[in-house]
Amino acid sequence: MQDLHQEFFDNLAAEWDLQYTAEDLERLSYLVGKLPLSPGMSILDLGCGTGILFDLLRRRVGPDGLVTGVDFALSMVQRAHRNFPFSNVTVVDANTCCLPFKDSSYDMAISFAAFPHFTDKDTTVRETSRVLKRGAPFYIIHLLSSKELADLHHKAGGVVAHDMLPPGEELRRMFAEARFDEVRIDDHPGLFLASAVNAK
Repeated sequence: MQDLHQEFFDNLAAEWDLQYTAEDLERLSYLVGKLPLSPGMSILDLGCGTGILFDLLRRRVGPDGLVTGVDFALSMVQRAHRNFPFSNVTVVDANTCCLPFKDSSYDMAISFAAFPHFTDKDTTVRETSRVLKRGAPFYIIHLLSSKELADLHHKAGGVVAHDMLPPGEELRRMFAEARFDEVRIDDHPGLFLASAVNAK
């Protein structure tokens, strides 16, 4: 039986990309441009949606790299696959709390505009640690602050009404218990950026 979050995002897939303005895309390009990406890297995009990060990432990792998107909404996955039919991009229909990948497979993980919607955030962070190589970073990125996101989701109502980013100390606990270190959290109007390095 499909869960309500899956149904909600499946129904939004066709219009999902329309929510991002040209300014949003420019800011996102700037943020991704500052990440330590290099040719040949394997990148995991958690909650990839229709693949808004794919073009930015695949160009940075080049033909020898790989961008793997994961999303639990099949309609999002199907649209992402159609939008980005490139040899260095793959998309998987899966839940972030049960990633279908081998241990220590990826050089970096990114979750853009998705983390509040993960129903089991603790398990997602542990699974991310498992599939990341030692020393690999994990980034959680939003173009709104945690408060702005909470207000937006509350206003939207329905299944996402209570979807929010964990408070800073709670997120630090999640990272610590999953054996991430070097945790940094930047949370201010117009931006939430958390990062940590896998120490396993």
